[in-house]
Amino acid sequence: MIALGADHGGFLLKEAIKNYLAAENIAYKDFGTFDEASIDYAPVAAKVAHCVADGEAERGILCCGTGIGMSIAANKVQGIRASVCADAYCTEMTRRHNNSNILCLGGRVIDEKKAVELAKIYLETEFEGGRHQQRIDEISAIERGEL
Repeated sequence: MIALGADHGGFLLKEAIKNYLAAENIAYKDFGTFDEASIDYAPVAAKVAHCVADGEAERGILCCGTGIGMSIAANKVQGIRASVCADAYCTEMTRRHNNSNILCLGGRVIDEKKAVELAKIYLETEFEGGRHQQRIDEISAIERGEL
């Protein structure tokens, strides 16, 4: 299951991704927002991040104006590696090398077509492990206050 969330700046991206997931029969849970009325992004980011961190969702996708605010908020939750991406290469590498578990996109940076393209890449790309796992372990050590 994929956890989805957006504020007003990312609402249209979230809706496009939601339509893609539905068409591909990929289960998702939508944490809102449900229209373009202005809302704060941090509470939505927290809901999605906790859903992923608790193992209820395999991964998450968050959308706001730039993706930056959502990523900052989501990364406050232990176990979350939320990455802002705006191109295919970074989206692939955030999965392959960083084992990112939340993709953050910006509605004022990319359009709906690009958002769906990046979501597809994100969901289809697997973590390589190997030498990259040590780096993920070091990130976890930072969260535990060990590094």
